[in-house]
Order: sequence, then C-alpha cells, then structure tokens
Amino acid sequence: MIFQKSVAKYEEAEVKPVSQNMPNQSDEVETVVGPSVNVEGDFASEGNITVKGTVAGSVHTSRFLSVETGAKIMANVRAGSARIAGEVKGNMKIKDSLELTSTSKVLGDIEVKTLSVEAGAIIYGRVAMPGVEVNETKPIRQRTVRRSEDFVQTEE
Repeated sequence: MIFQKSVAKYEEAEVKPVSQNMPNQSDEVETVVGPSVNVEGDFASEGNITVKGTVAGSVHTSRFLSVETGAKIMANVRAGSARIAGEVKGNMKIKDSLELTSTSKVLGDIEVKTLSVEAGAIIYGRVAMPGVEVNETKPIRQRTVRRSEDFVQTEE
C-alpha cells in the first residue's frame, strides 16, 4: 500500500506542466555567446546574456549582461545591470548597476545609476549618472578690472 501511494504521487507530479513545477524558470534563461563564436548584427534577449566571444552590432537585454575576460563587444549596449571583465567599444546604457573589473576596457560613454570600478579598469568616455544630484559649482574666474583712468595720458 505505501508503495502504491508514493507511485501515485510520483505520477501526479510527472503529469504537471513544467511551468507549474518551476514558475521562475523564465527568470533564469541565459544566452551564452561561446568563446569561439562571432555574432554580427543586433543581439537582443529577455534573459541574462553571457558573452565569452565577440559581438558586433547592438546588444540589448532587460536583465543581466556579463562580458567575460577576453570577450569583445563592438556595439552599443543596453542592459538592466552588467559586469564587464572584457572589452566594450560602444556606448553603454545600464538601468541599475555596472561593475567594471580590473581587466575591463570600455571605449564609449556610460550612462548608469550605480557604478563600481576596480583598480586597473580602463574607461575612455563620459560617465553620466542620471538621478544623482550634483551640486555644480562654477569655477571662479579671475578678472582684471582696468579703470579708464589708468589709460588716460596726460601732457605735462
């Protein structure tokens, strides 16, 4: 009897659709561009993206982007958050946080909410952090005031 009950429970679990057993499966979808892969063109995914090879074109994900050491992206990038250990040649727009490791090299402008940069990382471009208040102070200019009296020549 006990054996039959456990078999019945096993059969019920087996009949259920996968989506009911793992409701968060779509949150963990990941696209991997392998080290020997070269992608040319626009590259978009709703899940996480890991780049170990080369991508030329635009890269877009609303989730997490990981660019591994030795990987190259020659494109504009949009992502929810990102960790860069390789090279990106293009502008980056990251919604939440961006981590640049010591081996990263970014040649382009960065727009991000939170930025973490390890010693050794290379950034060649502008960094903008929208939503962060900055108290801008204008540089003090020194003026030389010359009075007209100083330039009046008098004859004696």
